Amino acid sequence: MDIGLLIVRLVIGLLFIGHGAQKMFGWFGGYGLKGTGGWLESIGVKPGVLMAFMVALFEIVGGLSFALGLWLPVGAALIIITMIGGIVTVHGKNGLWATANGYEYNVVLIAIAVGVALIGAGEYAIAF
Repeated sequence: MDIGLLIVRLVIGLLFIGHGAQKMFGWFGGYGLKGTGGWLESIGVKPGVLMAFMVALFEIVGGLSFALGLWLPVGAALIIITMIGGIVTVHGKNGLWATANGYEYNVVLIAIAVGVALIGAGEYAIAF
């Protein structure tokens, strides 16, 4: 069970770090703060650059916490908040299914974050 939790934590956590790095630094094909901020402004989320910074920070810190198992409930909460924000601002209006750019994947990630937070980080974690 501990190895399984480690795999889930690493995959989800590292992917969130990557998404945050796209927004924050423009890495991995991302647009950085200015580009992400401009897109956020275009969908009505203002101030765009500040909100891009906050989302990127939540993704990086949440992903790092989740991957390491360090303050796992905090990391899970940051992931959940980010996914709820994605549902409210982008995906919710498109319905459930990811094939229509819906919120299906967001719900899966929320379920994983909640589930792991309730189970605990497992033996292979930096837990406090």
